[in-house]
Amino acid sequence: MLQESLAWRASFKPDEIRWEDVAGETETGKVYRAVCKDKQGHSVLILRPAKQNTTSREGQIKQLVYMMENAILNLPSGQEEMVWLIDFHEWSLSKSIPVKTAQETAKVLQNHYPERLGIAILYNPPHYFEAFWQIVKPFLDPRTVKKVKFVYSTDAASMKLVNSLFDNSQLEELLREENFNLEEYSRQMRQDDAKFGLRRKLADERPEAA
Repeated sequence: MLQESLAWRASFKPDEIRWEDVAGETETGKVYRAVCKDKQGHSVLILRPAKQNTTSREGQIKQLVYMMENAILNLPSGQEEMVWLIDFHEWSLSKSIPVKTAQETAKVLQNHYPERLGIAILYNPPHYFEAFWQIVKPFLDPRTVKKVKFVYSTDAASMKLVNSLFDNSQLEELLREENFNLEEYSRQMRQDDAKFGLRRKLADERPEAA
């Protein structure tokens, strides 16, 4: 698995993806890294399926990889996992990603980012989403399936999980769509690109220990 992942990284070159390569995919705020972290210090990725704005499978996968790399590089010391908060506000089946894209997404995440997902919260998915979930679920590792949690704001029992990760005011901020500012986010991503690019350059130039 490690050999296959190294081969994939050599081919796909995730280290070379920059914000300008995926900015068009991100302009609606369909996937982005939240400024805040959860109570345990995990990076949080916000996903809004209703904001899907392209049909390019290649572009969507490249954006996903870029966001994963960025979230990992922003993990605090000692943390290895992240939280996905998937907000289904205004989502419909007409906005579902194609099954092939879902398959490739699952393949990339499971084969090349194993154990990076701490938990995925599906927040207020419409009941008909279950049909799409039944199609996608067979492509997922059983361990990954266990990390996917359906949460409904009207169900106090399921909200206990969310409340263990975020306080009420923090959750409200995360769910407020207007909080995504493309100009500000672009500036942050460019700063991250420069910071992590320099870090990689220094690592590459560091002489091997004798």
